[in-house]
Amino acid sequence: MGAKGKPDVWDYNQGVQRAITITHWPAGLTPASGSDGHADIAEPDTGMLHSFWQLRQRNDHWAAVGYAWSRLNGRGWGDPADFYQGTRAVGIPSTAGLIRRHEVEDGQPTYRHALAMSLTYNGLSSKPAYIFPATAADIDAERNTGSIPEGALMMLPPDYDSSKIANAHLRKVVDTLKTYGAYVVDRNVGTPFYIYVENGSNFNLHGKSGWNQDVGRELHRIRANLRQVVSSAGWLDGNGKPMKMEQPTNLLSMRGPWRGKGGEYDAINDQLTLEAGGKSRSSVLRDIGRVNWAAPRPGAKCRFSVQATGGATLALQVRSADMRDELFDSGPLADGASATLPCPLGKARYDLSAVGGKADATVRATLTKQD
Repeated sequence: MGAKGKPDVWDYNQGVQRAITITHWPAGLTPASGSDGHADIAEPDTGMLHSFWQLRQRNDHWAAVGYAWSRLNGRGWGDPADFYQGTRAVGIPSTAGLIRRHEVEDGQPTYRHALAMSLTYNGLSSKPAYIFPATAADIDAERNTGSIPEGALMMLPPDYDSSKIANAHLRKVVDTLKTYGAYVVDRNVGTPFYIYVENGSNFNLHGKSGWNQDVGRELHRIRANLRQVVSSAGWLDGNGKPMKMEQPTNLLSMRGPWRGKGGEYDAINDQLTLEAGGKSRSSVLRDIGRVNWAAPRPGAKCRFSVQATGGATLALQVRSADMRDELFDSGPLADGASATLPCPLGKARYDLSAVGGKADATVRATLTKQD
């Protein structure tokens, strides 16, 4: 159920209100205690991570305001085609960067990943509101008065002395901030910075007194020494192997919604599966320049490319947002075919029409800038 008794939940991925079906709902699910009420549900059998915003249990049912999903084996961030892959402000799941319960007392000197951090209004910038790899920001980012955009990686300098920090939990966070840092993923109200920790982790910096002066002084010292990373000689993945932080280039999502006969969206592979002779159509109002670091420049050309099996074809028609003007029509394209069009600026209506062949088929497409 959606907000205020509405029957459906707002799906950030597809931009529609719809019912959400989860095959395995955890019996002990507890949403985050803050006002955002974040909760993520992992489904290993489908490879999906379901992310909810303002999830609450109401008597015998659950209700949420927003929903998005991502792949468990994905890159952890959204992309220009699917810029909301979670319900954090930056478009990622709330579990990304979260300090997990099993990590708190695992005997390791650091958490072996970047942490998730939020800043308040006077820390966050309004322009730009976010930077790569983030694909979104709080919708009222104009209220921000600081200088740090969401998506920024914050770190402590390597010479920050943590040896005298008596609190083991805080020392582990500090050493993690020196090694992996923390990505700014959201905004909070009134606190210089948050580091997000899983519910029930027994992570308590201040003890039973409610406030530890030594910890408080150290937190202020951390705040004063945090710096935004603006360049790097290289990057390592979660296994410590060199990797490239390349910007995704595809601007077109296959997520639908799809309507017709004999077609079904395959979420994990971002493709449409078609029965022999099946036909399916998707019509979505979208802005392919929605993500600031991937937006096509005025006058740029885009290439629409199709990958298909089983003799299927896919056609793209682009119309003005008010549907009065046809801006482009590729006609049916088979596997390996492509067409070039002027990159639409602003919102436009993107219609995808898939037609199956004589056998069961799959079809997907990309739309990329031709710089």
